[in-house]
Amino acid sequence: MSQKKSILVGTMVLTAAGFLSRFMGFFYRIFLSRIFGEEGVGLYQLIFPIYTLGYSLTTAGIETAISRTVARKKSLGKEQEAHKDLYCGLALSFLLACLSTVLLQKNTVFIADTLLGDARCAPLLTILSYAFPCSAVHSCICGYYYGLKQTKVPAAAQLIEQTARICSVALCYYLIVHNGDTISINIAVCGLVIGEFVSALFTLHTLPGKKYSPASIRALQTIAGHAGELLRLSLPLTANRVLINLLQSIEAVSIPGRLMYYHYDSSEALRIYGVLNGMALPCILFPSAVTNAVSVMLLPTVAEIQAADNHQEMFSVIKKVAGCCFILGLFCCLCFLLFGAFIGLTLFDSKMAGQFIITLAWICPFLYTNSALLSIINGLGKTVQTFLINTLGLGIRIAGVFWGIPAFGIQGYLWGLLISQLVISLFAGGVILLTIHRTFSPYAR
Repeated sequence: MSQKKSILVGTMVLTAAGFLSRFMGFFYRIFLSRIFGEEGVGLYQLIFPIYTLGYSLTTAGIETAISRTVARKKSLGKEQEAHKDLYCGLALSFLLACLSTVLLQKNTVFIADTLLGDARCAPLLTILSYAFPCSAVHSCICGYYYGLKQTKVPAAAQLIEQTARICSVALCYYLIVHNGDTISINIAVCGLVIGEFVSALFTLHTLPGKKYSPASIRALQTIAGHAGELLRLSLPLTANRVLINLLQSIEAVSIPGRLMYYHYDSSEALRIYGVLNGMALPCILFPSAVTNAVSVMLLPTVAEIQAADNHQEMFSVIKKVAGCCFILGLFCCLCFLLFGAFIGLTLFDSKMAGQFIITLAWICPFLYTNSALLSIINGLGKTVQTFLINTLGLGIRIAGVFWGIPAFGIQGYLWGLLISQLVISLFAGGVILLTIHRTFSPYAR
C-alpha cells in the first residue's frame, strides 16, 4: 500500500470513529448541561487538568514509544520483538498508573482546595483516580496498533469507550430519578471511569499474545531488556507531555480565579468556565476529528518517507495535507460565524455559548492546520522544536489568563487563544519550510 493510500485509509477509519464519537459526546454534553447546569459542568471540567496530567505522566510517552518501536521492528520483520515491546510498555505504564491512583487518592483534599480552588472536587478526584490504570491498558495497546498502521482496533476502542460512558451515566441518572434521590455530577465521573474500563477490556481481548502465547511468555521473561529501550524513548516524550500539560493545567484551573478579578463571584466565574470548556470549545473542536486522524497517520508516514530519502513524496504529502486542513478550517470558520448563535441557543440553551462560538470561530483555520503541522515536525524528528512551539503558544494563552481576563474579562482569554494559534501556525510553518529547503527539497540535492 502506498504512503498516500495508507494515510487515506487510516484517516478515513479514524475520522469515521472520531466523528461518531464526537457526535455522541456532543449530545452527551448537552445532556450534562441540562441535567447539572452550567455550574455543574464547570465543576466537572475543573478536574480534567488533573486527568490529563496523570495521563501524560503515566501513559502518553510510553504509548508513543511503543508505536515507534513497533513500527521499526515490524518493518524489520521482527514481529515477536514488537510483541515484547508492547508487553513491556504495558507493564511499565500500568505500574505507573497504579502508583498515580494511590497518590491521587491520598492527596485529593489538598489538590481540590489548593490547586483547583474548590473543595467539591475532592470526591470527584477520588473517583477519577481509578481511570488511570484502565487508560494505561487501552492506550498502550492502541499505540501498538498505530505502530502497525492498523486503525480498526483503536477506532473501535474509542467508540466502545464513549458508548459505555454515555450509557452508564444515562442509566445511573434514570435509576436515581426513579428512586427520588439527589442527582450529583459524581455520576458523570463514574461514567468516565466505566468507559475507560470497558475500553481496556476490549483492547485486552485483541492482544497479540492471544495468538502467540509462547511469545507472550518469553516477553515477560525478557521484559528488563526491552524496558531500557522503551525508557530511553519514553522519558523525553513523557517530560515533554508533562510540562505541556502542566502549563495547560495552570491555564485551565486559573481561569475561574482570574474571572473573579473581573468582578464576578465564584458561582458566575465557574458558570462562564463551564460554558467555555464544556459547551463552546467542544463545538469548535468537533470537526478536528478529521485533522486529528490525519495527524495520527502522518507521524509514522513522514518518518518512513524520511528514512527512504524520498524528497519528492515528502514535499507532495506536506503540501496536500497542510492545504486540506487549512481549507477545512476556513469552511468551519464560516459556518460557526453564521450559525454560532443558533448553535448556542438551540443545542445548549445558552446565549453565552453562542457568543463564545462566534469569537472562537476565527481560530479554526489555524487550530486545524496546527495539529497536522506539529505532527509533520515530529515525524521529521524535530521534537525539540515542537516542544518550544507548544510552550510559546501556551505562554501566550497563560498571559491571556493572568493579564487579559482581569483587564477585559473572558474576551481577554479568547483573544490570547487566537493569537497563540496564529503564532503556532507561523512558527510551525517556518520550521517545516526551513527543513524542506535544507534537507527535503529536490533542489537541495
